[in-house]
Amino acid sequence: MFNIREYQPADERGWLECRLPSFLDSNYYDDVRTDRSDIKAPNLSLVAEDNGTIVGLLDIEVDGDAATIDSIAVHPNARQQRMASALLAEALSRLPAGTQTLDAWTREDVAANGWYRRNGFEEAYRYLHVYKGYKDPNAGFQSPDGLSRPVLAFMHADIKEEESMRRAFKRVYVCRQYVRQLGPA
Repeated sequence: MFNIREYQPADERGWLECRLPSFLDSNYYDDVRTDRSDIKAPNLSLVAEDNGTIVGLLDIEVDGDAATIDSIAVHPNARQQRMASALLAEALSRLPAGTQTLDAWTREDVAANGWYRRNGFEEAYRYLHVYKGYKDPNAGFQSPDGLSRPVLAFMHADIKEEESMRRAFKRVYVCRQYVRQLGPA
């Protein structure tokens, strides 16, 4: 059984130890962090704890009447306990009065997309995340004098370019914005 509470600065190591394996089997496996971003009030940071170990987390950035999920993760050993939904429910009860929307961004993971839809989010926008790998073409890539062309690159592209991007690069993901209305539209 898990307990949800506010994140404390002493939780950083446990937060990292939860987030990293949570993302390993997702399309965001490359979103590795070696420290946690500083999320300050009125923003919201929650952790789910099981016997003193952080097994879930949810960070939300609040900007005026809009809020964005920065990170949501459940450790693989703690999945299938409805922890992400419990974290979301707790966060919704703690968001500042007047928050009108909560949005989130995710890639092509079936489970993540399904979770957002089941929790009242609707897809609002999409674009592409494109990665140039070692073996992808170098044509069109330039660097300042003295440096080789980029070996690796991360880029955004318009969704209309999906077919051509997938022909040119091995790693192309559709990035989706989901929005949940919390107040009047």
